[in-house]
This record gives sequence, C-alpha cells and structure tokens, in this order.
Amino acid sequence: MACESSSVKPVYLLLLCFLLGTASAQLSSTFYSKSCPSALRTIKSGVSSAVSSEARMGASLLRLHFHDCFVNGCDASILLDDTTNFTGEKTAGANNNSIRGYEVIDTIKSHLESSCPGVVSCADILAIAARDSVVALGGPSWTVLLGRRDSTTASLTDANSDIPAPTLSLSDLITSFSNKGFTAKEMVALSGSHTIGQARCTSFRTRLYNENDINATFATSLNANCPSSGGDNNLSPLDTTSPTYFDNAYFKNLQTQKGLLHSDQQLFSGGSTDAQVNTYSSNSATFVTDFANAMVTMGNLSPLTGSSGQIRKNCRKVN
Repeated sequence: MACESSSVKPVYLLLLCFLLGTASAQLSSTFYSKSCPSALRTIKSGVSSAVSSEARMGASLLRLHFHDCFVNGCDASILLDDTTNFTGEKTAGANNNSIRGYEVIDTIKSHLESSCPGVVSCADILAIAARDSVVALGGPSWTVLLGRRDSTTASLTDANSDIPAPTLSLSDLITSFSNKGFTAKEMVALSGSHTIGQARCTSFRTRLYNENDINATFATSLNANCPSSGGDNNLSPLDTTSPTYFDNAYFKNLQTQKGLLHSDQQLFSGGSTDAQVNTYSSNSATFVTDFANAMVTMGNLSPLTGSSGQIRKNCRKVN
C-alpha cells in the first residue's frame, strides 16, 4: 500500500491516506455499466487498433496516463491545449516532442461521444487505455476504478517540477515517488513499465558519454544512433531484449548495466533497490502482480469526482 511509506511526514501521510481513501470510495469499476455499457469495449477496441498498427503506441498510452497522474492527479490535464488563461502541460520538458497518443484518445473520445454523449471522462479513458495497452502487449490486467472527472485547467509549472526526470539519482527517485504516496518498492515496479517503449537520444546521451557504469558493448551499439551531438530525437528501445512485449527483461538489462536512462540504472547501482530488481528479474509473476497493484494506486492519485470537475466533450479543451 502507498500509505505505508516511512519517508513521508506522519501528518502529511495521514492526510494523504484519508484523501486517497475518500477518492477511491467514490470511484467504482462498474461506474458506466448503466450510463454507457459499451464504454470499456469502445476504449479497448480503439487501443487494440492503435497498438496493432504500431506496437510502440502501447507504451505511449501507458506513459500518457503516468504523466497525467503525476501532475495534480489523474484529471486529463495533460490533454488540454494552451489557452489565453493558462499554458498547458504538453510543452513541459518531459512532454514536449516526446509524449504521444493524443490522436488515439481523440478518436476514442469521438466514438464515445457518439454513443454516450457527455458521459465518459477523458481521465477515465486515459486510465483504461493504459491498462488495455499493457494487456495488448502481453502484460497483466487490473481492475480500473472509474468515475473520474476532467480538470478545467493545467499547469506547465507543475508538469516541469513533478514528473521524474531521467537524470534523477536513486535518492531523488525515491523522494519524487514518495511525494506522491508511493513506496520505493512501488517505484521500482512502476519503473518496470520501461520494459516497453523507446526513449529519445536527448534523454540518455549523458549516460552514454559521461558515465562509467554502462555496459561497453551496449554503449557501442548506441553510439551510431545517438552521436555526441545532434540526433536528439533519434530513438532507442528502453528494453534491448523485447521492447514491444511486456515482461521482466527490463530488470535483467539492469543487472548487466544496460539500463538506457541514468534513472533506470540507478535502480541497480549498489543501492537499496538492488534486491527488488533481483527479485523481479528472477520472478516475472511477482513483478507483474506488483506492477498491476501499483497501477491501481497510480490511477487513484487525487481524482476529481462529483462536482469537482467536468466531462469534457473534447479532451483538448474545456467545455
């Protein structure tokens, strides 16, 4: 449970647990069973089609949900375009020219508005799409609690400060996740999402050329794709073994110093999370169970419910 973190101050922890428990109590796995019984089927169909066309999209949709939830909760704020009243989160350092999948969400939302207008929130679409993406790539399923509403604003400042950077140390990673109510164990499990997807050269160049703890053969294989200058948007897989299949290969890569990002390799660098990496590397079942449980916690981060938000008709703008 996220509320077991010992690195969070007691008073803050009690408040966090209360808020998470209250929010979760207002969400339900059957939220749309009467108001839009085809909702889950429609979302799954849209995700399946997108992932079938491009396997990488599964990782992109999962990441879209993560980057949404880490900034003021799972409220679909990441989908909002800039307005005269606020600058959205799409141009934040961690998102600009990197986050993808907006068009997939647009298509799913359009289908839902045709069958159940004004019923299914963009925040819930993101949460379900993340789960369905993992399943489409061979990973575990989990029960997604529903009933989130959409925010009416977004924050570029918070996106720039709250989303964990690929340059973070282990200590900073633990703090970043702890600030959101996650334990170090949950942080390692969620990092396992990097068993799918790719990263831009600009995200790992520093590790490639300035660090000593990178596998030499692995580094050489990356040099051509990520030169010391230029090619910032060139892509390399986060998991060198099976980047389009959700498994525990990511943790095996860390054991051989093949973590693509500095923050990846920090999980196996002689620190407190080495044992957890070893466990997940040797026991895939434990990893997928812990990952699924952590994703449930992720989806319950400060959701808007009731009159706190709205159901956007268009995920890119406020009604």
